[in-house]
Amino acid sequence: MSKHLADHRTAPSGERVKAFVTIARRGSGQVWQALWKRPVERAADNQRLVQYIRIEKGHEA
Repeated sequence: MSKHLADHRTAPSGERVKAFVTIARRGSGQVWQALWKRPVERAADNQRLVQYIRIEKGHEA
């Protein structure tokens, strides 16, 4: 009996390892900082949500 099609893996090309090494060299701190500082777009027509987030973050006025 032969293996299922999902059990036949192709030889790895090394692209995934290359991507992991690139991330490791940059340092995960820089990656997280970039994601954390990325602006989040909020719809201007949903003012209730905008005000709730402003209060939740501790901003007054």
